[in-house]
Amino acid sequence: MGYIPARTYLWRSLAAAVLAILPLAGMGQNNGSTIIRYPVDNSSDNSSGLLPSQMIERDTIDKARRPKKPLESFYFDDSTRARRIFSWKVSMDNNNIALQDMDTSIANFQRDYPFMQQGVGSASLGNLGGASIPLDYFQRPRFRNFSFVQAWASYLMTPERILFYNARMPYTNISYQMSGQRAKEEQLFHAVISQNISPSSSFNLDYNSDGMKGQYERQKALDRYFSANFAHTGKRYAIHGGYIYNVGDIQENGGIEDMRDITDTVMDMTDNIPVRLDASADARNLYKGNTFYWTQSYGIPLRRQRVSDDLTLSKIPTVFIGQSFQYTSFKKIYSDALTAPTGAEDEKEPFYEHFYISPDGTRDSIRQSMMDVKFFMQLQPYNRNGALGLVTAGIGDEHNSYYYYVPDNYQGLYGKGGKQSKNSIYAYGKLEGAVSRYLQWSADAKLYMIGYRSGDFDLGGRLSLSAYIKDKPLTLDASVRFTLREPDFWQQNYFSNHYAWSNNFSKEKTTLIQAAFRVPDAGLELGGSYELTQDKVYYGPDVVPQQYGDMLSVMGLYLRKDFRLGGFHLNHRVLMQWSSDQTVAPVPLLSADLSYFFGFNVVKNVLYMQIGLDGRYNTEYYAYAYDPAIGQFYTQDRVKLGNYPSMDAFVSAKWKRLRLLLKLQHWNCNLFGGNRYFEVVDYPQNRMMFKIGLSWAFYD
Repeated sequence: MGYIPARTYLWRSLAAAVLAILPLAGMGQNNGSTIIRYPVDNSSDNSSGLLPSQMIERDTIDKARRPKKPLESFYFDDSTRARRIFSWKVSMDNNNIALQDMDTSIANFQRDYPFMQQGVGSASLGNLGGASIPLDYFQRPRFRNFSFVQAWASYLMTPERILFYNARMPYTNISYQMSGQRAKEEQLFHAVISQNISPSSSFNLDYNSDGMKGQYERQKALDRYFSANFAHTGKRYAIHGGYIYNVGDIQENGGIEDMRDITDTVMDMTDNIPVRLDASADARNLYKGNTFYWTQSYGIPLRRQRVSDDLTLSKIPTVFIGQSFQYTSFKKIYSDALTAPTGAEDEKEPFYEHFYISPDGTRDSIRQSMMDVKFFMQLQPYNRNGALGLVTAGIGDEHNSYYYYVPDNYQGLYGKGGKQSKNSIYAYGKLEGAVSRYLQWSADAKLYMIGYRSGDFDLGGRLSLSAYIKDKPLTLDASVRFTLREPDFWQQNYFSNHYAWSNNFSKEKTTLIQAAFRVPDAGLELGGSYELTQDKVYYGPDVVPQQYGDMLSVMGLYLRKDFRLGGFHLNHRVLMQWSSDQTVAPVPLLSADLSYFFGFNVVKNVLYMQIGLDGRYNTEYYAYAYDPAIGQFYTQDRVKLGNYPSMDAFVSAKWKRLRLLLKLQHWNCNLFGGNRYFEVVDYPQNRMMFKIGLSWAFYD
């Protein structure tokens, strides 16, 4: 006899015991169905001519054979419903979904840092959990709200990033990676638990924790999020919602005192390299955020649904009425124990020039909350995949509250501070459709009509053309977007112990044109982006916000090409960028991210392994500097960074549902490259580290 799992054995034993007891209770078996027998009551009405016991027996058999209720939803087609498990993201504007690939493959499993998983990666402070900024100008975060936490955007969970699941069995995925000595270790942990309550209703819990103690002094960082989410995707009614908690605790060291301690010498003990904000400064950033959200819609068919329409409303004229709600609050605290210069000669140059509130230490606290309520209606004239598939119109109210402290003696220059409320009312709409599978199009617009952001607009359109060669798609996407936006509140108003400003900037005007050609089966993607911006707001060399009065233009060309020669994989991501003014929008001319590996089956259909190298490189440019007090990257013109290759070696494997990783990160450190491993001014990257990781998916 083969091995029987303990849980299966337990259920079989329990079933046998129950069947042994049934005859004693007047129960029996008939053709594998349980029959409940009761005394016959001849006085009851029986128009069918069957005895009551026979009626109960037939009814019990019918119930036992009744098929399980199927998943009925206007979102999913037959092929999607046939999957054992699938996932999607939702739009807060209209409750529409976009299907997502499940993160269970071995592809790119070695890319563990969140800020290195898109495009050609990001420039970071070196520590996992610390601030980072993408090298690709067009991927850099541009928060309209909560801009003082955008440096940690890669760690933040938002409603637009939530993954919802539908599974025929409970789904759990646990991932863990660690590296380095215990005193400097780095850890990544991610867990997802998803459970379907019914074929159309599910909930999931998502927890993530990324951080490290740091190779250099005062480099400890920890970013976490937790979310509890639910979804119901019924035949007519659909709702997505949940709660998100984001928190980060980051020590700030201000970078090392002298970059030559890295470039010109090799110090074995990295924690002995002097930093600009040492333990006596005790500088740190702490942020906390809470989000409650939901979006829902109800479909009203305009004609009676026929049997041929199957389980969905997507093929008949329908009106959808919907509503969306989001409340998000963030609090950020920067603190340090620095004291103001006394006028005497100091051995060390002060890190900050100003002490507006207290000369004996800093505790800057700012808060912002945002409540956004939308009501929308969608018309599906005939077919959701038709030439005019969906028409969306909505109206919303966005209410923001801000809090920051301004002492009485500074209120004449920087305003009263305290709690301030801003309200904006807007309207939005979208048209979208498809002409067979060869052409898809959409056009959308959003206009702020009343309130703080009155006059702001965002409108654009997208066209997607597809061709097929032996059922293999070739796709050309093109889009254009025009925006006029009020600068972020914190770019206009701010007061703290070290920085203060009160600005009256003009609205930013932007035109963005993008195009991309993709051949998925050939591993080819070629894309281009071009942006023109008038009155761009940025953080300049003096750290405070500035507005660029001229026209700024930035252009980027992106190429991804993956070659496969037998078991050899040669994957390339290359980005070329040009900026009309590097002091406003600094970008490297060339950035490249390469991955070369050999993949093979150790045991066919059981164990698959990859052995390879990853490499990253970008040309020299005036890279960003970083200021801890405001948590912002700012431009500088005193030092160029780049022209350094960073290399990783890895072995990854997939054994059934388990993924394993062994990785030697930055193995070329101190071997070649001139020790110029800086991506942000004064902040060196980690030296060589050995990593081990696993990810295990459970479907039961």
